[in-house]
Amino acid sequence: MSRLNKETPQEITEGAAIYRRLLVYVIPYKWVFGIAIIGMVFIAATETGLAALMKPLLDGGFVEKDPEWIKLLPLLFIGLALLRGIGTFIATFLMAWIGRRVVKELRKEMFQHILMLPTSFYDASSSGRLISKFTFDVEQVAEAATDAVTIVIRDALTVMGLLAWMFYLNWQLSLIFLLLGPVIIVLVSYVNKRFRRISSRIQASMGDVTQVSEEAISGHRVIKTFGGQDYEASHFEEANEGNRRHVMKLIATSVASVQVIQMISAFALAGIIYLATLDTMLESITVGVFMSFLAAMMMLLTPIKRLTTVNVIVQRGIAAAKSLFDLLDASVEKDDGKQEIGRASGVVEYKAVGFAYEKSKGAVLDELSFRVEAGQTIAFVGKTGSGKTTLASLLPRFYDVTAGNIYIDGHDIRNLKLKNLRQHIALVGQDVTLFNDTIARNIAYGSLKECSEAEIIEAAKAAYAMEFIEKQPDGLNTMVGDNGVLLSGGQRQRLAIARALLKNAPILILDEATSALDTESERYIQAALDELMKNRTTFVIAHRLSTIEKADTIIVMHEGKIVEQGKHDQLLAMKGYYANLYHLQYKPAATVTAQ
Repeated sequence: MSRLNKETPQEITEGAAIYRRLLVYVIPYKWVFGIAIIGMVFIAATETGLAALMKPLLDGGFVEKDPEWIKLLPLLFIGLALLRGIGTFIATFLMAWIGRRVVKELRKEMFQHILMLPTSFYDASSSGRLISKFTFDVEQVAEAATDAVTIVIRDALTVMGLLAWMFYLNWQLSLIFLLLGPVIIVLVSYVNKRFRRISSRIQASMGDVTQVSEEAISGHRVIKTFGGQDYEASHFEEANEGNRRHVMKLIATSVASVQVIQMISAFALAGIIYLATLDTMLESITVGVFMSFLAAMMMLLTPIKRLTTVNVIVQRGIAAAKSLFDLLDASVEKDDGKQEIGRASGVVEYKAVGFAYEKSKGAVLDELSFRVEAGQTIAFVGKTGSGKTTLASLLPRFYDVTAGNIYIDGHDIRNLKLKNLRQHIALVGQDVTLFNDTIARNIAYGSLKECSEAEIIEAAKAAYAMEFIEKQPDGLNTMVGDNGVLLSGGQRQRLAIARALLKNAPILILDEATSALDTESERYIQAALDELMKNRTTFVIAHRLSTIEKADTIIVMHEGKIVEQGKHDQLLAMKGYYANLYHLQYKPAATVTAQ
């Protein structure tokens, strides 16, 4: 037997543990679940009752023509239909109610968890796959937690009721049906592991489909500009075909197993009909008994079929639940600091700081040491990949240092609570993040939401953003679209700067903060930033050296190390790395081309 058709005891145990953990989300609604079970009991009872009514219908109604039965039977059929309708509504509605509650709770728990995950998690994760967990996987989990349980309880009760009635009518014939049990169990266990493996692949393939779709939507301008439609269509077709292929494998396995079980049932049915029509058997049973027995046996096939297909739902749910629980079990940001400080003065010191994303790939930063006094501006320059942005990312602890220490006002930042640490830092990055909300709420975001409109306007004016805000149809209440798509790059950048201004933090990190601005806007913003930086410690990461000439200290980085530091004029006089970078930027184009 191939590896695909083998399921180790560890996998079986793991699957059971995952499903038990999943059912924990149903426990808070146990009383609702209990009422739903009562509805399922009604359904199962009416199934057995319908088969039982066949006996008096034929024997009392058609054979004996008993007037009492003839009058009573229509009322009994109506009563059964009414009871079944009530039971079906109760069971279906309440289980759906529980299912949606489970979905809501899972999504809430997942969303709250991803907000606490470290930056390194997002670096290694595809946003498409994460979104797929919230949309596709969670629905599979809800089915396993509610729909599968409904089928198991309702149909198991139905099977037990019908079998009990069959044994009551004729135990000899009923024994044949009992032989089906072991055969079906062996078959179900055989296909069980295949369902789970294929389901896991379906989860991954849905993540691929979501990822490619998201990339195509967010990158539509690049796709159009560089003629990438055919490539993206081919890329999507590959992901889409992979998903289709895995789903079809699951369907083929499910349909084949059901058909085999139905064929086994058909053989049992044929055997029972043959035995029941023997002369010796015909003498001992009436027409009503035989038809009631036959009806019960035929009615057994549907719940048995559902009970065999429920395994698909369960295995699909277990695969999806494993995906969700892997996310929920991912370690959150380390926040083991105990200290809180009031408004920092802004003295920042790096002592022998080293950092590596992965030890196997070597250090990105190596033995960095420098000190910034309160209110000073320190700039970092160097070629792409020299570690400038990584260095700044260590200050708000987006990543933790792997060597050395970072201090704010003499406090090791790892001893500060994360929330308290980040209260002292404002960030304007190269890639501006805006939310699909109003301009005002994007400026007064998060902890700034209590700021007054006057304060928002003041920050916007300082960032030279009111110039375009006043021209918007709804002013500060104008929606900016998905990630500010309705605004220009310069406008988005000015809103991000206004947000940082409004926070009024003692430490600023400006990572290419003016990169998206035109020359005129940059001049205005630079003037505003110069005024702002007088009373704040500012980390400036810049490629354009003209923006940092006034910095108190310029640190030149190369391959994760500090190779030079000093003021602009001092560094030019050294005729080293900085001077070379400066002359490359400002050398006439013809001279650069000539080289």
